Amino acid sequence: MPEEAGFPPAKKFRPSAGPPSRARSCPPGRRAVMLLAAGAGGGGGGRRQQPPLAQPSASPYPEAVEQQRRNLPIFQARGQLLAQLRNLDSAVLIGSGKTTQIPQYLYEAGIGRQAIIAVTQPRRVAAISLATRVSDEKRTELGKLVGYTVRFDDVTSDDTKIKFLTDGMLLREAISDCLLRKYSCIILDEAHERTLHTDVLFGVVKAAQKRRKELGKLPLKVLVMSATMDVDLFSQYFNGAPVLYLEGRQHPIQIFYTKQPQHDYLHAALVSVFQIHQEAPSSHDILVFLTGQEEIEAMSKTCRDIAKHLPDGCPSMLVLPLYASLPYAQQLRVFQRAPKGYRKVIISTNIAETSITITGIKYVVDTGMVKAKKYNPDSGLEVLAVQRVSKTQAWQRTGRAGREDSGICYRLYTEDEFEKFEKMTVPEIQRCNLASVMLQLLAMKIPNVLTFDFMSKPSPDHIQAAIAQLELLGALEHRDGQLTLTPMGRKMAAFPLEPKFAKTILLSPKFHCTEEILTIVALLSVDSILYNPPSRRDEVQSVRKKFVSSEGDHLTLLNVYRTFKNTGGNKEWCKENFVNSKNMMLVAEVRAQLRDICIKMSMPIVSSRGDTESIRRCLAHSLFTSTAELQPDGSYATTDTHQPVAIHPSSVLFHCKPACVVYTELLFTSKCYMRDLCVVDAEWLYEAAPDFFRKKLRTARN
Repeated sequence: MPEEAGFPPAKKFRPSAGPPSRARSCPPGRRAVMLLAAGAGGGGGGRRQQPPLAQPSASPYPEAVEQQRRNLPIFQARGQLLAQLRNLDSAVLIGSGKTTQIPQYLYEAGIGRQAIIAVTQPRRVAAISLATRVSDEKRTELGKLVGYTVRFDDVTSDDTKIKFLTDGMLLREAISDCLLRKYSCIILDEAHERTLHTDVLFGVVKAAQKRRKELGKLPLKVLVMSATMDVDLFSQYFNGAPVLYLEGRQHPIQIFYTKQPQHDYLHAALVSVFQIHQEAPSSHDILVFLTGQEEIEAMSKTCRDIAKHLPDGCPSMLVLPLYASLPYAQQLRVFQRAPKGYRKVIISTNIAETSITITGIKYVVDTGMVKAKKYNPDSGLEVLAVQRVSKTQAWQRTGRAGREDSGICYRLYTEDEFEKFEKMTVPEIQRCNLASVMLQLLAMKIPNVLTFDFMSKPSPDHIQAAIAQLELLGALEHRDGQLTLTPMGRKMAAFPLEPKFAKTILLSPKFHCTEEILTIVALLSVDSILYNPPSRRDEVQSVRKKFVSSEGDHLTLLNVYRTFKNTGGNKEWCKENFVNSKNMMLVAEVRAQLRDICIKMSMPIVSSRGDTESIRRCLAHSLFTSTAELQPDGSYATTDTHQPVAIHPSSVLFHCKPACVVYTELLFTSKCYMRDLCVVDAEWLYEAAPDFFRKKLRTARN
């Protein structure tokens, strides 16, 4: 270990007293069917006899892929599993290896063949990669038998029978068909993540299943798939659906906790990585869990710098970051084997917890932290904040070390701290702004959104705050004691966007800047188009100067996009200007789709032709609930609740002091930061919502 790195002596961990690997038997007291699939990992030795199966006539698969499928632990349980599923309306499945195989088993056995088998995913990257994998296994072209639908991208055809889609997309389909008639079977995958859309989908799918039964239509089979053991809630919600437990190939994992609490989890992670690196064979890869892009990029740079100065005999280190907005080609690198003599160190957000499996991981370093959304209905603020993971998430992370062989997990917290973690992650529905959910439920003509059958009910405060926000945006009205959408609200629901962004587009003709607003909203709807490698910070800043607008980030992004279009979408140009070309192409696609929705509504599509004030006025009129004003002491406070906020260092306005700004996101780290800002006049805000600001100012004065 190099002295200059200032590392403490090695061995700062002690073994846990807890179980070295995940519980391998079904928890007691649960109505469950054990489906034993022969796997490796700590079990009782020899392979079980394979259940007799109807042998497929001349297999259409290449031998290798077919053999790979047969070697999966789940294959041993195929016969039992299909016999169970054939007779069930609903079931809950836990264990591993389900996502790619179960849709194929159902299709091959003719279950659900009358219509489409849908598999929902919380993340678009998972929906696309799983559809690609399954179409490879079925030896068909993607978009034929197997396809996918994610926001702004549909790769399906009339022949598609197995369809992977994000839960948000299935919800949008429910707006036009609440019975989901296209589908014979809906598999709700990664249910344990409890994202906002998944939770709403539970209620929508349950209602569709019940209604189809009442009407004597084709029955709807519902399978809930979770990676965790805490599935009683799912089972109860779906009328006591049986739980089928698939024994996966989970190998024993040793867990080590720290002796003392770690005040700097980033430093602790760095120490752990190099401790492992100096002692373990180079073929053993490391997966580190951090909270976000900036942390990951900074840690990657530090690791690379230290790795250059290690003593002879140490293996080389290949450091690979992994987060959602990373260019796709770079995301794919984590799946490739490292060159001989190199160790892969993957530094990731919670994207690697369950959605994707990376081979070769022997060590997991878990900081115990995650970035999650938190909404306060009193202040109306939704912030991204760094917080502790739940026990469920900690076990998910640990399990990543035992996918192919026995592994080791270093938890950078004490065992006592772990015992105090929340048991389960609080579902997003109970900690997020519900405006878009309420808009969707009303668009589906749900009779009473206040009594909707949520698996975990959000608080009345959250629901009321969402309704108030939609009223402010002019999306809903009270008619005959019922909440209904206004004509504006119905138009807003037609866009697959947050309500405030849909409103921005709908207001743009009034300000003669629809072309520009479509571009800005498209830019805000995809992951960041700007790629900022920390090792080249000065270079990035000097290259970007030519795009910077003193009026804020929205107009700066607009300048980048215009130049990109003028160069004909050149990849070389993207490289030179540190722009993520894949995300840029996506912006163009998103923009085209949003423009199509406008055309269908017969909206006039005009350009402000260089008049930036009209663009800023339009943003002020739609984002007025997210504004902040400069205070006499030089700090900022939100206009409505006087919450102290600061301009994020990544903003082009970081060194400026505009009197009044609108922002599109709040991020909470050491303090509350505003991201994506635009300079506006306070007068425009009063024009936009006079009653709202009059009331807020009066409250503030009192």
